[in-house]
Amino acid sequence: MFHFNNIILASGSPRRKQLLKQIGIDFTTEISGIDESIEFDLSPERIAKYFAIEKARKISIKFPKELVVGADTIVVCNKKILGKPKNDKESFDMLSMLSGKTHKVITGVSLQCLDKSINRTFHETTKVTFITLSNSYISYYINTYKPFDKAGSYGIQDWFAVCVKKIDGCFYNVMGLPLAKFWKEISKL
Repeated sequence: MFHFNNIILASGSPRRKQLLKQIGIDFTTEISGIDESIEFDLSPERIAKYFAIEKARKISIKFPKELVVGADTIVVCNKKILGKPKNDKESFDMLSMLSGKTHKVITGVSLQCLDKSINRTFHETTKVTFITLSNSYISYYINTYKPFDKAGSYGIQDWFAVCVKKIDGCFYNVMGLPLAKFWKEISKL
């Protein structure tokens, strides 16, 4: 179906790997190691796309004949970007902020292949509403699931699903890759 010898996922995310396998994509992974702690005065959508582009670019330079998929997911609440928490306190603060509110999950995706002059970037936004979280729910989740590798400090695919009141948009986007939009874009290639 695709005219590439190999597709490379520029990520170590187990969730993105799971999602690509789910839709039958054969791929390998290369971790880009891009520093995501840099702050920019850009819209959240542009920030997510920027990091997706940079992740894909770094791997594309090493593998110019391959199609590289870079992705970056961020959580936005009250105009504040919530990245990955560094410790229990940051995790607790993030989940407390999200409690009982609707926030946005934005994933930027970049498809790059240097030899074929492919450089396509897009994003998807999903709105997620949480129930009001008690301190004990938040502490239980942090202590049990250690969500330090997840933007916004939660994984919608694990126990935390019981805390999600409503989703408006792509569920898989919240996991880290908007599958329908990804499939549409990769099919154009």
